[in-house]
Amino acid sequence: MVELKTPEEIERMRVTGRFVADVLAGVRERALVGVNLLELEAYVRERIRERGAVSCYWDYSPSFGRGPFRNTVCLAVNDAVLHGLPHDYVLRDGDLLTADLAVTIDGWSADSAISFTVGTGSADDQRLVRATEEALAAGIAAAQPGNRLGDISAAIADVARGYGYPINTEYGGHGIGRTMHEDPHVANNGRAGRGFLLRPGLTIAIEPWFAAGTDKVYTDADGWTIRSADGSRCAHSEHTIAVTADGPSVLTSRN
Repeated sequence: MVELKTPEEIERMRVTGRFVADVLAGVRERALVGVNLLELEAYVRERIRERGAVSCYWDYSPSFGRGPFRNTVCLAVNDAVLHGLPHDYVLRDGDLLTADLAVTIDGWSADSAISFTVGTGSADDQRLVRATEEALAAGIAAAQPGNRLGDISAAIADVARGYGYPINTEYGGHGIGRTMHEDPHVANNGRAGRGFLLRPGLTIAIEPWFAAGTDKVYTDADGWTIRSADGSRCAHSEHTIAVTADGPSVLTSRN
């Protein structure tokens, strides 16, 4: 069931979204060559504790993971892209890192993800990251009242195809509000003009992610981390947004 939010509830989600954006900015600032992923996890955990927020990941036990997840941020490196389990890994020059964060503050959730290169990144990796960012922007632009969910999905897919990247539809965006995952599912590929009618009050996380060489993935031996089947690099960009009468509003804006 899709729950539409009131303007007041959306503003409460925006408070959470600003915190998520700020913490992700802190992760990016600290993700230097020689830094351990566990140091980044510790930073996020302390920020959440200081704010009195609640991690949406801690004790998360979905059917697709080897739960419970006992970390507060997903960190995925190179050929990993989703549900990255923080572990004892020291970042190297040229690594491609994705950080995905979802928290709840005063009962309202927000979810966002960024990908970026550590140290000296390759042109191919930067192109991949740029593609996910442009796909995210296109998906957000399509989130207009009166449009359909398929318009968002089609806009994302158009960008992926323009860059020549394959599209996986096993994992995508989702509704969000009182919990991290709500209806509806927001696929990264779809047909324009089809699907759920977008109405003011709808809050969703839009999250295009691409692997450079394949649309197939597998789960790492850690039981959580999703990796590209061919070992190619991956990138992921995500924002929580609200559909309003005036158009889409980004609740996790990093500006």
